[in-house]
Amino acid sequence: MIPFNKPCHIGTELDAMKTSLEQKKLSGNGPFGMKCMSWLEHHLDCQKAILTPSCTAALEMTALLTEVGEGDEVIMPSYTFVSTANAFALRGASIRFVDISPDTMNIDPKKIAEAITERTRAIVVVHYAGVPCDMDAIMNLADDHGLWIIEDAAQALMSSYKGRSLGTIGHMGTFSFHETKNYTCGEGGALIINDPSLVERAEILQEKGTDRSQFMKGMVDKYTWRDIGSSYLLSELNAAYLSVQLENAYAINENRMHTWKLYHNRLQPLADSGKISVPAIPKACEHNAHMFYIKTRDDNERTRLIAYLKENGVMAVTHYVPLHSSEAGKKFGKFIGNDEYTTAESERILRLPLYYGIKKEDVEHAIKLIQQFYEA
Repeated sequence: MIPFNKPCHIGTELDAMKTSLEQKKLSGNGPFGMKCMSWLEHHLDCQKAILTPSCTAALEMTALLTEVGEGDEVIMPSYTFVSTANAFALRGASIRFVDISPDTMNIDPKKIAEAITERTRAIVVVHYAGVPCDMDAIMNLADDHGLWIIEDAAQALMSSYKGRSLGTIGHMGTFSFHETKNYTCGEGGALIINDPSLVERAEILQEKGTDRSQFMKGMVDKYTWRDIGSSYLLSELNAAYLSVQLENAYAINENRMHTWKLYHNRLQPLADSGKISVPAIPKACEHNAHMFYIKTRDDNERTRLIAYLKENGVMAVTHYVPLHSSEAGKKFGKFIGNDEYTTAESERILRLPLYYGIKKEDVEHAIKLIQQFYEA
């Protein structure tokens, strides 16, 4: 069976982890953690990067930093992972789900504008499949209404919008280093801070609400409890593994992009004939080959294709069930406007195997099976 995903492994991660053990520093923000944060700040050109145990944790930190709470509203797409909504629902905010653009599966700025009220405090955009949202239109809305913009860039490290790295355009951005992502350490994430006024408090929140980070820098004689917070630290062992991935980020990106382009070029004729749809990349946008998906005619056709691929040794999978249709989604939020595309398009998406080091012959096999399915 050709798996849908294999966690990225370069080959020298264990050496880095052994070095971490020899340094006898296993808790967060050690030498390897600092190395990873420095890489992110340099390559993304951002104000501050903080490593977290997950992208979920990073999103929770954005909710704390924006001081979203009871009575506030946060706008986001329904087509996203639960963590995007959970972070703000945990603070008591009401979630306002809006429709997506069918070409990219990203949030539609026009639908955002229609959902803004006097209670709206923040907009969370999700760069689906590492493809950028329309950030010019979204940032204009933020400026017009005085709103926070958080980029859920869990899938989007190494992607850019008009030359700017995703995660660095809004007030804050978040990344995931889960095993399903392009760059991984098993479980991990990062918070990107683009507003200098948020940096000091973010460091306090990360250290359980204490000023321990200032103590470690020699800025205070002892650290004390100063704010709410939690343990939003990534361990040194995870950071050591991640450091190798980041050192090889461009090679990993090139390898994945080669696979993405192979899928796209070979399946384009089926798209031209109207049998399937393939991803669209807007002009001035650079994606990171996080995933390659096709869209079938409907859920029934998708189910049959999944079964056909599985019978012939290829694991292909669906993706998100729109949050507004879930039990918790109905409890903590509501869909604003018409669900014209979110549900319908979510029932068509089929994700194909794509990971670092996947064999060309395996990709060719998956392509051939899809072609045979539609020829039949």
